[in-house]
Amino acid sequence: MSIIPDPLPDAHADAVTVKKPASVLFVCGMNAIRSPMAEILTRSMLRGKTYVASAGVTRGERDMFVDAVLEEEGLSLNERQPVGLEELNDGYFDLIITLTPQAHHVVLERMRSFAANVEYWPMPDPTLVTGSREQRLSAYRDVRDRLKQKITERFL
Repeated sequence: MSIIPDPLPDAHADAVTVKKPASVLFVCGMNAIRSPMAEILTRSMLRGKTYVASAGVTRGERDMFVDAVLEEEGLSLNERQPVGLEELNDGYFDLIITLTPQAHHVVLERMRSFAANVEYWPMPDPTLVTGSREQRLSAYRDVRDRLKQKITERFL
């Protein structure tokens, strides 16, 4: 009688490796709202266990509503400014997470020859919400909270 080894331990080990990449890049349109928010939230939630960066298809302008909703979580962008993909110091990432349709298309096109895995986490654009300051902040909070949920599901 032969004993067939259980494949689950190896499969589980692979799942853990995939679940926690060594480096993650978040990409959105202008690196002004969604991707920097995802970067800061992920860094705070993973506490230095993974290298995390963010960039935009193009470089935009810093958005003060992002500062406000991160501050509510005890977080800050500090002096961090938006960065375009071309400006990245480190071009290699285990996982690239795109947050907008444009970013997803560009990453798939430009990163075709890279070995990085790409995931698409579509996030709404809070700048499309108009109204009072509180209504606009609510849209940014919604994005922040969606990102926190996705980060928790994916990495924790």
